Amino acid sequence: MKRLILVTSPPASGKTYISKQLAKALKHVVYLDKDTLIVLSHQIFKLANVEVNRSSDFFEEHIRNYEYQATLALAMEALDYDDIVLINAPFTREIRDTAYIDELKQQLVEKNARLTVVWVETDVDVVKQRMIDRSSSRDTWKLENWDEYIKGVDFSVPHCIDNPEVVDDLLLFKNSNQQQYQQSMQDILKVLETK
Repeated sequence: MKRLILVTSPPASGKTYISKQLAKALKHVVYLDKDTLIVLSHQIFKLANVEVNRSSDFFEEHIRNYEYQATLALAMEALDYDDIVLINAPFTREIRDTAYIDELKQQLVEKNARLTVVWVETDVDVVKQRMIDRSSSRDTWKLENWDEYIKGVDFSVPHCIDNPEVVDDLLLFKNSNQQQYQQSMQDILKVLETK
């Protein structure tokens, strides 16, 4: 059976590094990163003559959901040609929307594929330090308005999508230090490599 893996979490939790390492370790994987579409998003901001702010109402209304739709459309197409598609994207809202997840699972049935969500769990202070260290323009507003930003971010595990009878629907990847990272990588690969 094929598999769609969503590596999800709030920004700067370590999704990209973890996603790439998982993709390298697994076989027959198509790796997709929603951030690849940022170049298009910036063009939309530019054409609209609006400040680039991925936390703005403009982004929410005109860009955000389309990035997800485009990434998922690419994933669905890729499943026609390979066994695993791994998407690196926050999915912060979608992951707690059981109707959204159920619909996605239904689409995957048509591809003879199953859904696995890998939730990256990272301490908030580690997340802030990583944002500072990576020094990316997409984090400027977040860091300048940290208290306001962090109020709107849910770091809790999305247990609502976890079926206790299914071993690989929600996997937790603890990533606040190197020891947690190594243990989680080992544990999660063991589950993902089991057919």
